[in-house]
Amino acid sequence: MRKVKIAQIGTSTYSHGNMVFGSLKKQSDTFEIAGYAFPENERVKYPERMADFEGYPELTVEQILSDPTIEAVTVETEEKYLTRYALMAAQHGKHIHMEKPGSQELHDFEALIATAKQNATVFHTGYMYRYNPCVMALMERIERGELGDIISVEAQMNCWHTKDLRQWLGGYPGGSLFFLGCHLIDLIYRIQGKPQRILPLSQPSGIDGLTSEDFGMAALVYPTGVSFAKVSSNEVGGFSRRQLVVSGTKATVEIKPLETLGADGQTTVTTTYTKTTDWADRGVTTECAPYDRYDAMMRAFAAMVRGEKQNPYTYDYELALYRTILQCCGIGAAGPR
Repeated sequence: MRKVKIAQIGTSTYSHGNMVFGSLKKQSDTFEIAGYAFPENERVKYPERMADFEGYPELTVEQILSDPTIEAVTVETEEKYLTRYALMAAQHGKHIHMEKPGSQELHDFEALIATAKQNATVFHTGYMYRYNPCVMALMERIERGELGDIISVEAQMNCWHTKDLRQWLGGYPGGSLFFLGCHLIDLIYRIQGKPQRILPLSQPSGIDGLTSEDFGMAALVYPTGVSFAKVSSNEVGGFSRRQLVVSGTKATVEIKPLETLGADGQTTVTTTYTKTTDWADRGVTTECAPYDRYDAMMRAFAAMVRGEKQNPYTYDYELALYRTILQCCGIGAAGPR
């Protein structure tokens, strides 16, 4: 199996950059790491994130982009810089794995997708639930028609965040919904497609006197009902209550918790309810053992770069999803609300 020669551009306190780089290191049979670059003064801003990169060459962005032997890059900067550096990589013909969901400038994201599409290079984004074994199994069941016609989707990704993180969210319209809720919007969009209407419902909790939208929510209206994505950055025990509920005319399926921490021994439980006349139906449960968030995602990216696997998420899908995320965050043609 040919190794993919890859380099990383960026990391930050709140990105998955270190974990993605750790996955590349772990999968040395799949990736040859050429090095990394820290733009935007990241070495000074995020000193606590530097140790994971020791032992690998530190390069400039220009060195990475101009090296024809580096065929792929992971772009893991702070959110507001993601699209800028991904576009630079696309313009140099690199295959791209980019942290979700991109920056908040639609024009730049459109240029990124158009460039990757023109070059026929891989554009792969860090929506980790796409590689969640329970979610993948559910998607297959939906495609087989086991749930019938889909009525609605309820998706929650709650947690308890520090004051510093919640203050940082204030730099992004939509706050928590943009930062984490994009994962949920991806699930809803994949299952139900483009909504008829979108109702942005994010707001500040006001806790600690902050004005950031640390309670994120959006309702997506479909002909059959209303689906929602909800993210609270102030929910005690929120991680264990992350969940996905898909309701269909034949069955309802709940995945809870939506993921596990891997080493804590907790399992993810999928419950399927099919007894329409039994109000006390407890459903049928299956369990999924803990798994690594990043390894399957990066293995799939490598397979796409080598041409062994086609990306099921097309350029057009990624662009339509991105537009939907912006609308859920209250960013429309007229800009932020």
